[in-house]
Amino acid sequence: MHVVVGSGPIGSSIARLLGDQGSPVRMITRSGSGPSHPLIERVAADASDASRLTALTAGAETIYNCANPRYTEWEKLWFPLNDSMISAAKASGAVYVITGNLYVYGPQPGGHMTENSPLAAVGRKGRVRIKMWRDALASGVRTVEVRGSDYLGAGAIGVFSSVLLPALDAGRTAYAPGNVDLPHSFTYTGDMARTMIALAHDERAWGRAWHAPTAPAITIRSLADRYCDLLGKPKMKIRSLPRFVMRTAGLVHPMSRELAEMDYQFYAPFHLDSSLTERTFGLAPSPVEVGIRETAEDAAAIAARRM
Repeated sequence: MHVVVGSGPIGSSIARLLGDQGSPVRMITRSGSGPSHPLIERVAADASDASRLTALTAGAETIYNCANPRYTEWEKLWFPLNDSMISAAKASGAVYVITGNLYVYGPQPGGHMTENSPLAAVGRKGRVRIKMWRDALASGVRTVEVRGSDYLGAGAIGVFSSVLLPALDAGRTAYAPGNVDLPHSFTYTGDMARTMIALAHDERAWGRAWHAPTAPAITIRSLADRYCDLLGKPKMKIRSLPRFVMRTAGLVHPMSRELAEMDYQFYAPFHLDSSLTERTFGLAPSPVEVGIRETAEDAAAIAARRM
């Protein structure tokens, strides 16, 4: 049995892939949500309750940490969640697989990040993720972290889904919090899920963090153009917001403040280098069009349900 904590795009993809392979999955969320599949058991539980989680993960081969607390609650919620999953993995002997991100690196020279880049986070959220990873390593459990950049794919939340799609649907200009003509890495959620499954069962991966196979960086403007080409729509207009806008909004709006903390990712080049993962495990990223197409199909399905 495999246990997946969290039913967002990564957790749901992992659960479906494992189920399709014939492996039973127990998905744990506060609400009991998750994809419908004969081999996926959905359980409503608080994963930060170590005793409850340990009972639910008894005999598990793998525990996938795909939870995602609100940005404004990271310092409050992440450590109890992480500690609980570490305790459960230790009790069951499971491999602990963490959905990671690039916040741990902070701004890097040239915006280029490899697995050997220093953990030089400048914001609170990055420091939270560094502590989570170090706590997992120090625990003695078999653990691996897979780090991805901004996501493309069904259910993914990021600059594409939050800024570009609403503007395109409304036929208006999109105002992006960043320089839309600089290269930026986008990771396809399907590649992230497949990599986490593959590395969970490969001893070479344990005790290290790896980058999910990710297509070469493209600009946000190019990403929008490719999306419009796919749908047969005219190119959308995009304007870059001055950097001070989100920072000023953050003085009164907590979520804007959290986003502004990470704005270095969008006002400078931002390259995820996944070559080590690709060479070591024989994996390759999907073309960026795959993530764009899935995002488009998901957006169309959501619109159809609203009608």
